[in-house]
Amino acid sequence: MAETQYDVTGIGNAIVDVLTQADDAFIADHGLEKGAMTLIDTETAEKIYGDMGSAVEVSGGSAANTIAGLANLGARSAYIGKVAKDQLGEVFAHDIRAAGVNFDTPPLEGDATTARSMILVTPDAERTMQTYLGACVELGPEDVPDELIAASEVVYLEGYLYDPPRAKEAFLKAAKVAEAAGRKVALSLSDPFCVERYRAEFLELLEGHVNILFANEDEITSLYQVENFDDALQHVRGHCDIAALTRSANGSVVVAGDEVHVVDAETVTNVVDTTGAGDSYAAGFLYGLSRGDDLATAARIGGILAAEIISHYGARSESNLKELVAQKLG
Repeated sequence: MAETQYDVTGIGNAIVDVLTQADDAFIADHGLEKGAMTLIDTETAEKIYGDMGSAVEVSGGSAANTIAGLANLGARSAYIGKVAKDQLGEVFAHDIRAAGVNFDTPPLEGDATTARSMILVTPDAERTMQTYLGACVELGPEDVPDELIAASEVVYLEGYLYDPPRAKEAFLKAAKVAEAAGRKVALSLSDPFCVERYRAEFLELLEGHVNILFANEDEITSLYQVENFDDALQHVRGHCDIAALTRSANGSVVVAGDEVHVVDAETVTNVVDTTGAGDSYAAGFLYGLSRGDDLATAARIGGILAAEIISHYGARSESNLKELVAQKLG
């Protein structure tokens, strides 16, 4: 097998997050599904943005957050995602490159603008996301270089990418190229509503292409249409090499063949914003795997990063995560 150039390459929706604090009345008045990610059109995006209070704009996107976290930890990281040739596109490209990530996807020239997600954080730290995909829908298989995928130990794909049709083609191409090159494919289910939309296709992916699965409790029970976590655990066993399943305050469970590791959640004094908790967990877990840690330690690192990210606003950390992990692990 050829030598790897990157530990992890992520493919996802390149999005700029627009974060604001909101109360439950705002969520109800606008008819939003609290705690979920909903795709919206241009008109709805402009309406919600106009009604929002003061906001902070930061580069985001699920897989991009994970890849930025990996780079912060010191992993060799690359990212594929489509932005437009506009101001927000320049912001996204600058931010991810400044994080130490290789990002060479050509920007889109045309009418579509860079994607943005309005993230409304309520006092209970729940986040409700209204996402306009914009240029993301134009990501296609031509944006996925075979040589980049073949040179990456793990290719990390976000379930949200299944919404734009051409991006789905890019997703499947990456999985097949990775498989042919003897690399591993990791998939995040992203959102229970995303699972509902693509359940059959995700199950097919698990059977044929995915080595490492990331999901939270709601997502994995939705995937297998069961009522409790334990039943879902039995279903996922054997469907992929590793399933890393998060359970919020109850920590995480990692299943790999006959191995089952139950890892407690890290202590968090004050939960501020749950945005990016799953993304950070995936970053920590993949980092652990990339340096040869056992599954329980990889899950512990994932938990450390998840605890750090929910202690402040925003889905990307400005702390030195490598130092944090070293301190926590002793």
